[in-house]
Amino acid sequence: MPFLDLLSPERVRTGLVARDKAGLIAELSVLLAGGDDVAVVRDALLARERLGSTGLGHGVAIPHGRSPAIAQARAAFVRLAAPIDFNAADQQPVDLVAALIVPAHFTDQHLKLLAELAELFSNGTITDDLRAAPDADALHDALRRGLRTVE
Repeated sequence: MPFLDLLSPERVRTGLVARDKAGLIAELSVLLAGGDDVAVVRDALLARERLGSTGLGHGVAIPHGRSPAIAQARAAFVRLAAPIDFNAADQQPVDLVAALIVPAHFTDQHLKLLAELAELFSNGTITDDLRAAPDADALHDALRRGLRTVE
């Protein structure tokens, strides 16, 4: 299942304000909940972050989590109003964030989604396009174009 299949336009944001990593995780949890308990989503994202930062470097993070309480996989994508520290390996602040919540049994699909996103974000032209998108619709379109490029 490709990332775009999980990403509804309502879960794409530009100019999202988050003061820190915890605030961002809280905002992402609300976006990803989709009828599920926000606390379940937040706990899954935080549990993964406790294992190590999901900050990839170059201003990109992919917070993600799995939970047996989640019935349907969902994604969100945000560009922050101002970069925040995300404890990335390169110590660069993060402004582009792709988030995932998936059912616990989604092991193989989860790994494929993460690989798809890592490939997308390794392309500087694509990340430049994502940073330049003027609004959420344009950001969603830039994601679609970028993901077609890396298929």
